[in-house]
Amino acid sequence: MSDEGRELYSVGEVAELLGLHVRTVRNYVRDGRLKAVRIGKQYRISRADFEALTSRPAPAAAEDPGATGETPRRHVEVSSIVQIDAIGPDAASRLANLVTASAQSPRATPAALRVQTVYDKERARMKIVILGDAATTADLLNLVDGVLGPGNGMGNDLDTHDAAGAHHG
Repeated sequence: MSDEGRELYSVGEVAELLGLHVRTVRNYVRDGRLKAVRIGKQYRISRADFEALTSRPAPAAAEDPGATGETPRRHVEVSSIVQIDAIGPDAASRLANLVTASAQSPRATPAALRVQTVYDKERARMKIVILGDAATTADLLNLVDGVLGPGNGMGNDLDTHDAAGAHHG
């Protein structure tokens, strides 16, 4: 894909550039996290909106870093997908609230941390998608790891609930 002179990107192209699934990018558009224009049945994302989401220039704009006379600023962004199996709906909800609140809390770095959580009730599986700088992402991953450890009350609550949520005692 040639990015030279590109002003509009498809959802698929943005997904490829960010290393995300197309469905994730579509969800970003629907949630308002990524601005897009609907042309026919497809979304198109402008270079400016891509840059606003990622806090970095789109590929064509980054081709000649010396063109503006500025020293290019190194930017590292990490995308992580955490999959948690055998987690009940109550624990998944509590964990989603904790992760979301942590991502929105003020921090020393100006970089935004973006988080999306999905719970599959049929499989009792939760996925957390994290996008952000390396250090902040690592902090959030450590928080998740610590919260899911033994004896914290956030462990496997499937022991007392079946997939339909009925309590077994």
